[in-house]
Amino acid sequence: MWPDNRIRNLFGIDIPIVQAPMAGSSGLDMAVAVSEAGGLGSLACAALDPAGLQSLLGAARNRTDKPLNVNFFAHCPPEDDPVREAAWMETLRPYYAELDLKAPTDLSAGSVQPFDEARCAVVEAVPPCVVSFHFGLPSPDLVKRVKAAGCKVISSATTVKEACWLVANGCDAVIAQGFEAGGHRGMFLSDTLGSQMGTVSLVPQVADAVDVPVIAAGGIGDARGIVAAMALGASAAQIGTAYLFTEEALVSPLYRQALEGAATGETVVSNVFSGRPTRVLANRLTAERGPMSKDAPSFPKGFAAIGPLKAASEDAGNRDFSAQYCGQSAALARRATAFSLTRDLATEALKRVAMLRQ
Repeated sequence: MWPDNRIRNLFGIDIPIVQAPMAGSSGLDMAVAVSEAGGLGSLACAALDPAGLQSLLGAARNRTDKPLNVNFFAHCPPEDDPVREAAWMETLRPYYAELDLKAPTDLSAGSVQPFDEARCAVVEAVPPCVVSFHFGLPSPDLVKRVKAAGCKVISSATTVKEACWLVANGCDAVIAQGFEAGGHRGMFLSDTLGSQMGTVSLVPQVADAVDVPVIAAGGIGDARGIVAAMALGASAAQIGTAYLFTEEALVSPLYRQALEGAATGETVVSNVFSGRPTRVLANRLTAERGPMSKDAPSFPKGFAAIGPLKAASEDAGNRDFSAQYCGQSAALARRATAFSLTRDLATEALKRVAMLRQ
């Protein structure tokens, strides 16, 4: 009864809903619940080392035999830029003084690493149904190895040019990430926000330009958004922020409270937290040092610069320096379990599809 079954057939799922991989906010419980409901649950693995990845994939295999998506980053490792990084820390110095904290003197990339040989070996040993990437794709050799292991490969495109590049380099489907989406922009062929398009404009243009199924992402928070995405040419919808309201979401009470107030709040695209543009709930840092700053260090070194401020402020009960990822349709979210949300969205979407056919 769905208008387009290509994603359902490609991934072997019943419901054309992909739960967005949201590092730090989603986990195994959420992914398993979505997959057991018939959608495609996703595991955010960019911050895991090979041992941690192997443990997670093993645990996932013990929890469900349904298809799962395992997500990685494909960014270029940051180059050292001591002058720029020192200048950024000087910009943040008043905040460190205010909170009586010692500022870090060296910004490291930390645990957020691009997909590499070691991680690929783990995927080959315990292959998931889908492997997704953000910020482009890893080397052609790694992509070939992932596909040879039997995994479907997908990645995010924020422009038509990026979508075409992804297909030319091996993607089995493309996520068309509209500007409304929460979290990091997947942009990789352009670093200008002027190239970024809203979901309603991006999805049909990508669908016309590529010969693989398209997954719409960005601002889809209820059944109306799913049906609209399919009317625009998508085969499925990727949903993130709505799942942050579920019982399985790994969000702190402070984050959950902010999400509850997101309907009357403001989201902004800012690079002051990680070094890359990302849609978050506005706060003191985005107002006073952003939302976009040419001085922010390269991704992911921004996390190291802000980390101590985030921890101290959250301990004090405020979100002045917290990167709380949130899309533009948080007001449409509802409290539920991830399983029931997936099933309810599908049921409501199918009802709307049936009504349109009458």
